[in-house]
Amino acid sequence: MISKQVKREKLLDQGVQMLMTQGYHGTGLKEILDIVKIPKGSFYNYFNSKEEFAAEAITHYIEHFILRLNGHLQTPEVDGLTALKNYYAELIIELKQANYKGGCLLGNLMGEIGDTSEVCRRSLMDAVERYSDLQKIALTRAQEEGVVRKDRSAKSMADLLVSSWQGALLRMKIEQSVQPLHECCQALLEDYFKV
Repeated sequence: MISKQVKREKLLDQGVQMLMTQGYHGTGLKEILDIVKIPKGSFYNYFNSKEEFAAEAITHYIEHFILRLNGHLQTPEVDGLTALKNYYAELIIELKQANYKGGCLLGNLMGEIGDTSEVCRRSLMDAVERYSDLQKIALTRAQEEGVVRKDRSAKSMADLLVSSWQGALLRMKIEQSVQPLHECCQALLEDYFKV
């Protein structure tokens, strides 16, 4: 018998995938439950509402990126700036392989429900803050290593990077090209942030 936690994880995995491709309003709970093979009435054993489910899917989604970025930061022979460059280079390759589809669940949901669902707005804010904080750690380390400018705070640069990346992802979708992503990384990681 599959444990409740495993079923919950499967619901979140499927939910992230469908929220990415269909959006919040285009994703039906029945569809998720059918794919995961969980009876419809059982959904409320795991989540109180679709809104709470989406908020938890946001947290579930960002965890993967935080773990990946943290892995890059754990490479001792690589400075903080190079760790960020390596991380973003990986993402660009994956987005190209995905034919420019999806983008970022955070950015997608910010535009769709960021100002209409307080529960999801708080989850989005927390996810963005956690993600930005980890990039701030990388930039602080890079400042200490002498490769990133010190006349700007690591926090302001991390926030700029996160915001610019989100905008570049939106442009990627309409232009069907990773060029906006390369331009974002080039302008910030190869120029503006450097000493």
